[in-house]
Amino acid sequence: MTELPENSYCRAALGHPDHGPYHDREYGFPLEGDDALFERLILEINQAGLSWLTILRKRAGFREAYDGFSVERVARYGDSDRTRLLEDARIVRNRLKVDAAIANAAKILELREEYGSFSGWLDAHHPLDKDEWVKLFRRTFRFTGGEITGEFLMSIGYLPGAHHPACPVHAEITALEPAWMR
Repeated sequence: MTELPENSYCRAALGHPDHGPYHDREYGFPLEGDDALFERLILEINQAGLSWLTILRKRAGFREAYDGFSVERVARYGDSDRTRLLEDARIVRNRLKVDAAIANAAKILELREEYGSFSGWLDAHHPLDKDEWVKLFRRTFRFTGGEITGEFLMSIGYLPGAHHPACPVHAEITALEPAWMR
């Protein structure tokens, strides 16, 4: 088997208490369900300017602060919820990111009306190349630039590249035939 490159996430995650489980069981695997997709989108948005390790370590706090990433609940957040989130040290306290979470939850509810689900919306636009996805996400969601959109889509199996081909997890994921393979 080919050795993993020194600078790959696959190598860096080996045996790491936080990165390892995420790498081995979540990153790049197909993901469905509006709340699960919303969680991943919120985590990717909050990673901007920070390390992924910071986000992984704050994940439980995010989950609790954002009501289990319930799209319906977050979409109804008002000023008191916004204030609560901005004062919660367990998460990233950034007004633009908090506002994006609330607005994006509301947008997912809108997408459900036309596409049935967030997954349905993704599938309706698949396949696109990364640049086309970025344009679509920028038109649709808040706080979704190139890196955020690319990482989100790679992390849920819509774009390739989450794992090096020599990584054993790559074979597990390809056996599931994620969207990027279709």
